[in-house]
Amino acid sequence: MTHPQKLIFTSRIAIRWGDMDANGHVNNTEYFRYMEQARVEWVHSLGAREVWNEDISVVVVTAGCTFIRQMEYPGVVEVRILAEAPGRSSVMTHYELRLNDNPEPCATGTAKMVWVDAKAGKSTPLPEAVRAALS
Repeated sequence: MTHPQKLIFTSRIAIRWGDMDANGHVNNTEYFRYMEQARVEWVHSLGAREVWNEDISVVVVTAGCTFIRQMEYPGVVEVRILAEAPGRSSVMTHYELRLNDNPEPCATGTAKMVWVDAKAGKSTPLPEAVRAALS
């Protein structure tokens, strides 16, 4: 069952020579790092102090990636983040990774983000800035 998704952020990340593995293509772990980098940039774009600080943290409780085709250096990865409707303390995000403006994705991914009360170690309601960005 698919849920409606909204494009919430796009990041462009240069592939580094060191991102490749012995087979001459971007190592599979780097795909997760590209998604992480885009996710962090999105949170910071919302005003990081309001949505991620010493009292509130953001954790990923599940993540996945489907590898469609390899990426190689040199290149620029466009990471598009799409989000489902938020829950009380979480949001399911989806990722599309494209290389050099090619409309066909090289990979797709998911990550469920949960906002946590850092002191209590328990989920906390989404900050208003996050909820507003998702609606």
